[in-house]
Amino acid sequence: MDFELVKVLLQALSSFAIFGGLIYTAVQFKKNREAQHFANFAKLVELQMHLREMRVTDPSLADVYRHDVEAAGPPEEIRRYFFNLMQVAVFEIVWYGRSRGQVPQDYYQSWERRMREIAAEPSFRKMMTSASMKIMHDDFQRLMLEMVKTTTPRGPAA
Repeated sequence: MDFELVKVLLQALSSFAIFGGLIYTAVQFKKNREAQHFANFAKLVELQMHLREMRVTDPSLADVYRHDVEAAGPPEEIRRYFFNLMQVAVFEIVWYGRSRGQVPQDYYQSWERRMREIAAEPSFRKMMTSASMKIMHDDFQRLMLEMVKTTTPRGPAA
């Protein structure tokens, strides 16, 4: 009878080990999927940044999509506009990563402090408040507009 009890206990232990392994595997698949989702988002924003970088390098490309810039001003104004959009894109990756648990809160907060300094700059404020097209996550765009609204401007408008 002792042998039967040991046999049942070992089978139960094996079953629990298999069950635990399945749960662990499911959790790992979920975490892997979340990490891949963040990586895909970051890559899309990075590709978008390269398109903006092309316009910083060659402002005449701003004319390709007229809704990209409200009124295509002088080349330096176009460069500032797209340079600021590139800065926002990097912060958007940090914001999105934090919202998905991929970026630590303290790291995000250091970025947010720096972005508030940038949001005070005239060229940044002009870019954010213009009617020109900006491709951003809707929640992130609302955050940035609120940041500009609640940050004291610095110096004359560019």
